[in-house]
Amino acid sequence: MIRWIRHGGAARTALLLWLTACAPVLLKATSASGRELWVLLAGFPLLAGAAAVARTRPLAGLAVAVGLSLALNVELYTSSYWAALALWGCLTGRWTAGARPALWFFGACSVAGALLAWVTDSGVWAWFTALTTLLFNVVLPWLLGRYRRQYEHLVRAGWELADRMEREQRAVADRARLRERSRIAGDMHDSLGHDLALIALRAAALQIDPELSDRHRAAAAELREAAAAATGQLRDIIGVLRTGDDPAPTVPADDGVGALVERARASGLAVELEYGEGYGPEDKRHDSAGAALPPMADRALYRVVQEALTNAAKHAPGAAVRVQLGRDREAGEIAVSVANGPRPADGTPPDPASGGNGLVGLDERVRLAGGVLAHGPSPDGGFEVSARLPLTAGVALVAERAAAPASTSARELARARQRVRRRLVESIAVPLAVTAGLAVLWGGFALYTQYHSVLDRGTYDRLEIGEPRADVESRMPPYTMDGPPDGVEAPPRGWDCAYYSVRRYEGRSAYRLCFVDGRLIAKDVVTSRL
Repeated sequence: MIRWIRHGGAARTALLLWLTACAPVLLKATSASGRELWVLLAGFPLLAGAAAVARTRPLAGLAVAVGLSLALNVELYTSSYWAALALWGCLTGRWTAGARPALWFFGACSVAGALLAWVTDSGVWAWFTALTTLLFNVVLPWLLGRYRRQYEHLVRAGWELADRMEREQRAVADRARLRERSRIAGDMHDSLGHDLALIALRAAALQIDPELSDRHRAAAAELREAAAAATGQLRDIIGVLRTGDDPAPTVPADDGVGALVERARASGLAVELEYGEGYGPEDKRHDSAGAALPPMADRALYRVVQEALTNAAKHAPGAAVRVQLGRDREAGEIAVSVANGPRPADGTPPDPASGGNGLVGLDERVRLAGGVLAHGPSPDGGFEVSARLPLTAGVALVAERAAAPASTSARELARARQRVRRRLVESIAVPLAVTAGLAVLWGGFALYTQYHSVLDRGTYDRLEIGEPRADVESRMPPYTMDGPPDGVEAPPRGWDCAYYSVRRYEGRSAYRLCFVDGRLIAKDVVTSRL
């Protein structure tokens, strides 16, 4: 039914609702008369209007069904409008976003039922019957509608998250390709920039060589300027492809620190490599720092030396450079330091081209390898770059994995589940709490009425047959029993009998007082036969 209504148009929805709600009314109207017939006839146009606005205002349709039911029976339950109550209760839960309006409406219905029972003198039990009818014929279908709404909301949120995850996966793949290109470009910049700096350094050495002619020195100067210009152009082009969050490559360098220092020395850079404490003869035969160094740390070590030598060739040409390697096996670290002296006063002018990102990227690379980078001016007026790197792999990766935040889709799905869970709790817990409170109230009132329905034996004995009913009831307890004890025969037709308890909270025997035409015609004690 709900699915047909949802997939139909507005007119089809209204027509289907109206026919479903009016079918029991039509059956009852064929045998009704008097006031009941007029109430049933008024229900057809009222339910038609409620069906017309059911999709936008389902609570209005529920109010119409409740009002028509109360007009027929103060206890709310009628065979004519039970279908309308259940249908609009379910639609209210299905088509209303929040639970609060419906809960306020249920509370208002409870208060209205109490007032109506008091005005019509129907008694408290009629009000309890109305509340029970409201609970099972309206609130329970409303809970089913709420459950269906929350379930569809969760399913829709899941599909939206799945679609978002697919788009994010495509975006991640695109970013991965761009990051890989940026990584390749960064490695090209690091290696080519280093080689161009060495070319410029050789050209500078030729420029100041007194054995060359002026023409050759001018050509060397032009070569140095061209190398510096090429370095700047390379920085500008590669800088466009760089991103701030590119991870450092994990592939080890093709050659080691020793080969790097030898190549720089052959280019004219005054550089010396020193092995400090912790290095044996076997370790010194390796180009890098020994075979035990992890790939990430080995790559970071190579890049620290490469970047420091490049900066020394650019900014302090002619200055002596000292590369030191040391290993602390107890701390599990390897230390590297590259320090250059101050630039000679009569030396070649420094290369002003500098991207400013070399040390920043180097710091990120060392951090990802699990180490610490330090750089700054040295006491002798030069510049020093130093780093400490771990001898074991996986330190940075474990820390990064532990601190990795949850994905956006996971957070969205968790929030959607929390919203659905909270709304279901509100929709179910509140009616259950009302039901529990109603049961406690009902039980307490039953105990109260039983306590105050006990007739004193002396009062019973003083009653005389033929007394007016008003005089008899003025001496009776404020409440009567709900009915005769089980198994007691019914009084003769036309007799109006009332039953009072003989003892508190004991229902096997009772005083029976019967009236006809406003006078007491019989009194006796009846006992249950079961």
